[in-house]
Formats: sequence, structure tokens, C-alpha cells
Amino acid sequence: MRVLFLMIKENTNGNRTAKWLMIGPPLLFLLIFFVVPSLIMIVTSLRYPGEFGGLAPIITPAGKVSDGYGLTLEAYQFLLSNSLYAEIFLKSFGVAAVTTLICLIMSYPLALLITRSEKRFRNLMVLLVVLPLASNFLVRIYAWMIILGPESPLSHLINTILSVLGVAPLTLLFSPFAVLVGMVYVHLPFMVLPLYTNLEKHDPVLLDAAQDLGATSWQRFWKVTWPLSLPGVFAGSALVFIPVLGMFAIPEMLGGTGDILIGNLIKDQFLGTRDWPFGSALSIILTLAVLSIAGLTAWFTRQSGGMKYAE
Repeated sequence: MRVLFLMIKENTNGNRTAKWLMIGPPLLFLLIFFVVPSLIMIVTSLRYPGEFGGLAPIITPAGKVSDGYGLTLEAYQFLLSNSLYAEIFLKSFGVAAVTTLICLIMSYPLALLITRSEKRFRNLMVLLVVLPLASNFLVRIYAWMIILGPESPLSHLINTILSVLGVAPLTLLFSPFAVLVGMVYVHLPFMVLPLYTNLEKHDPVLLDAAQDLGATSWQRFWKVTWPLSLPGVFAGSALVFIPVLGMFAIPEMLGGTGDILIGNLIKDQFLGTRDWPFGSALSIILTLAVLSIAGLTAWFTRQSGGMKYAE
């Protein structure tokens, strides 16, 4: 009996050690690169701004405690009292939502095409989807600056057509259109890959069974393929929506003065005006929004995973 107890205890300790070996590294990673920086940002958002930017010193050069050593909610009060920042947040959410929708509309047929192609072509098509990610981000954005520039063939063609129709010429570069094009181009692969991974796992027998029951092509898609692909849709939407929400490089390079998003505002607070408490407060609000979106996505994914694909 004692030997059996020792064997069970040893097995339990071994399972516990294996468990900590598996979850320990991810927890340590999140602690170092997410929890600790978030705590630093929270404390910074509650500090007083320095006279010349940054944070107010706690100890003066004379060795005395300065007036800015305490904590304050001034940054959050200023953020909530000005409707301009709410408009920038809403605009950022709008751009992220439109980008996600366009990526979904473009990616779903492409993912279906890859899934239903012959196996010898699938790897090549997936490679073509991810190949742009192998090049430098700035190089790709500068390429779009050339494509959308006022002297580019595309701009000449569009403005020529507009002149024939009696419409004033358009400036493609440094416009909301250019920002949207850049956002969709950069994040499109992140929508295609989750959709392809999900669609590839679908059992074709289900479509054959629906066809035998008299379902049309549209009914087979809407009743079988679409419900089963919802986990991929939610995963791809999160992978697109969340990065777009905090993106600042594309609006800064392709957008105009009126295309400031929340990412640009945060960057300017840290590197421009050097108001670190206010920039930290903006970052905390954005982080809470991202965590909420991630939580909703996980919930919807769990719900859709148990959906019935036929009624």
C-alpha cells in the first residue's frame, strides 16, 4: 500500500513538473513583455508631466522631493473632457472595421480557391500569399507611394477617365483612399491564412450530402461552408482589426494631415510633444480596447465552434 502511495505521489509530482515546464515559458514571456510594460505604462499615466517633457522628477537636483512626485488622474480627465480624442478613437475603429471587411471580402474567395485547387498547386499559392511578407515593410509602402503618386500611370489613367466624364482630377496619394489601400495590402495575408487553414479541414462529404438533399450551390455555401468557417473568419478578423487599430506608419506615410489615427496620436505624444503621461493614458485605453476585442473574438470563436451547420 505504501509503495502504491509513493508511486501515485511520484506520478503526480511528475505531471505537475511537466505542466509547469509547458506553461512556464509562455507565462514568463507574458509577464516580462506584457504585464511589466503595462504596469509601467499605468504608473506613467498617473504621473505628472515634466516641465520640458517626459515625467516630472521625483527628487529635485537639490535632493528635495519635487511637487510632481505624487499620482494624478489629470491625463485621463483631459482625455475624457475633449471630444476630439473620442472622434480619433472612433475614426480608428472605423478604419480598422472597413479594412477588416475589405480583407474578408477579398480573402474568402481566394482561400476557397486555394482549398479547392489541386494539392500540387496549394503550396505554391500559399507561398504567393505570404511572399510579400518576406520583403521590408517600408519598401512595400514606398512602392505604393510611387504607384499612387501624382505622376504614376495609375493616377494619369484615373484622372484621364475622370476628365472625360467631366469630374475634377483626384489626388490618390496622401488621402484616406491611400491609407485604406495600404492597410488592406499589408494585412491581407493575415486574413487569408486563417481562412485557408479552416477551410482545408472541412469534410467534402458534407457538401455532397447537402447536394443529395437538393441544396443549391448557394444553400450549400450558406448552410454548410460559412458556419463551419466562422472560427477562421473570427480569427482572421482579429489578426487584421487589432494591428490596424494601432497602426501609425501607414497613415503617416500614405495619409494626409486629416488622416491621424490613434496610433499616430500616441506616437506624437511620446516623440513629438513628449507628454508621456497623456500618451500612456491613450495607450492604456487602446490596450483595454484591444483586450476587449480579443476576448469577444475568443468568445465568438467558441460559440461558432459548436454551431450546427444545418438546420
